[in-house]
Amino acid sequence: MYILLALIGACALGIAVHFLISGRELRGVALAPAVATAVSAITYTGLQWAGVGEDSIWLWLASVLGAPVVAALVTVAITGMRKRSDADAKAALGI
Repeated sequence: MYILLALIGACALGIAVHFLISGRELRGVALAPAVATAVSAITYTGLQWAGVGEDSIWLWLASVLGAPVVAALVTVAITGMRKRSDADAKAALGI
């Protein structure tokens, strides 16, 4: 049940990541929270399988704070790819 705390925290921080990174009109509103939640679930589960206990600070830091960092990197990368794609499409059309 503790995994739900990690997932909710990562999702909330993923929402903050969405609003802190510019270019919101170029990506979906659920991208950053979804990535943060998925990364948090994978990290939490992986560390649990590796034997890290629920009382370890590293489990919580990695799953709750590490996931939004990964989500921010993915969001910046996708936004950058979208900007380049739009610029290429405009250049091809002569706009």
